Amino acid sequence: MAVIVVTGTGTEVGKTVVTAAVAAAFRAQGRSVAVVKPTQTGIAAGEDGDVAEVVRLGGDVTGVELARFPEPLAPATAARRAKMAAVRPGDVVEAVEKLAAEHDLVLVEGAGGLLVRLDEDGATLADVARLLAAPVIVVVAAGLGTLNTTALTAEALRARKLEQLGVVVGSWPGEPDLAERCNLADLPEAAGAPLLGAVPERAGSLAPSEFRARAGSWLAPPLGGVWDAETFGAAVR
Repeated sequence: MAVIVVTGTGTEVGKTVVTAAVAAAFRAQGRSVAVVKPTQTGIAAGEDGDVAEVVRLGGDVTGVELARFPEPLAPATAARRAKMAAVRPGDVVEAVEKLAAEHDLVLVEGAGGLLVRLDEDGATLADVARLLAAPVIVVVAAGLGTLNTTALTAEALRARKLEQLGVVVGSWPGEPDLAERCNLADLPEAAGAPLLGAVPERAGSLAPSEFRARAGSWLAPPLGGVWDAETFGAAVR
């Protein structure tokens, strides 16, 4: 599995921290890792973006950002308003293939959700995954509403015949409420795919050394960790 695409059910669900955790878990196994961010919006030139955060937390990781646009909008809209060239799926594939030739794993972190438009032709991260023939991790929220958005994303993946590797809760609360505890059991059914991890809230605020040491305990073996959904679920019920 040389390439994994990381998407989410929306914005602010924890994609970047999950990407960093996966990178750290595989780095702990001695594997070389690269991360590609096709587009970063709402960030000015010179500011640290998501790639810098993955590198800061994940450790010795190669980071590549293909484009950034100043306004916090969907990539296609942000590119159009900035009068800048949009990033197209072929651009992403070219960058990923070069990195895959030199790394054991390449993570492609999308912006927003799976079907956010990348360009004026309506291309999305789903098109990138299709061209790469890469499995997809879906980062999901913990609370109310997550079952619906998870099911919708899973349906979109199935409609495009894309492999969903599994789902990861991007920010698991220290004191989960009833809905969050119930959602933990219901998410695999909503997704039609296994639950592959739960990253604790505010994990991104940990010191990088502690983040790297703990990352594997948040993720299941397919993502380089030792986390077990059944054991975790029993502990929080």
